[in-house]
Amino acid sequence: MNTAQSSLDNVDLDKLNDQDKQELRQFLNNQQQRSQIQSQTHQLTQICWTKCVPGSINGAKLDKNEEGCLANCVNRFMDLNFLTVKHLNSMRSG
Repeated sequence: MNTAQSSLDNVDLDKLNDQDKQELRQFLNNQQQRSQIQSQTHQLTQICWTKCVPGSINGAKLDKNEEGCLANCVNRFMDLNFLTVKHLNSMRSG
């Protein structure tokens, strides 16, 4: 059971009609997904920054190597996430 669902269990939902309950569940699910995306973004930033910018920044901009490394790191991370979601969706449907 996810966090949003367990939070709903602690609230007196008897006063809500079925449509309102569903809307509340959907809202909480959306908030949880938003939180997960933010967490992944912070994780990605930490991983790629540590890998691509090993020292201190010497100016207002990253150098070409750091900039290229960061772009490549982000692209590979996004590719991996896309393939993982695609695989999980195929497992659910198959």
